[in-house]
Amino acid sequence: MPKQENIDRVSALKAKLEQCSIAVTADFTGLPTNEITELRRRMRAAGIEFTVVKNTLMNLAADAAQRPQFKEIVQGPTAIAFGYDDPQAVVRALSDYLRTSRSTLALRGAVLGNGAPMSPAEVSRLATLPSRPQLLASLLGQLQAPIQRLLLVLNGPLRNLDAVLQARLRQLEATGSGG
Repeated sequence: MPKQENIDRVSALKAKLEQCSIAVTADFTGLPTNEITELRRRMRAAGIEFTVVKNTLMNLAADAAQRPQFKEIVQGPTAIAFGYDDPQAVVRALSDYLRTSRSTLALRGAVLGNGAPMSPAEVSRLATLPSRPQLLASLLGQLQAPIQRLLLVLNGPLRNLDAVLQARLRQLEATGSGG
């Protein structure tokens, strides 16, 4: 008979799996308690929930949430970061922590939404992508560029006509004042 504490933990993990936009798993073997505490503090400040989970409870929660892909990224001592808004913010926060702290924490993988599990290399690549506002600004610039070029092409003959008329006006003024 399972303990009530474990049943509650599985239902809480199930709810997190259903609500999160990304879940990133990491191996925290050899990480001192003070580093785990510091990592949790940094993640909480970034709006990310970081917790250590038992694999059996996580597997039960994945089955209950009908997301079996989570089982593939949970092996050995596992810590998991749940992100609920911007998926890239979670990956960036973890990557920044790993870069600045020289920690032994190792990313195992991630699941983005209902997608397939991502490898550690794919997770690292996600961290290096431009942010959503940067991508939208780039897209907007690319959409505007053809219209701006068309406008320049259409205005070209008018500008040339204006230049010819101005030159002729100066020529007439020069001949009119000399005579």
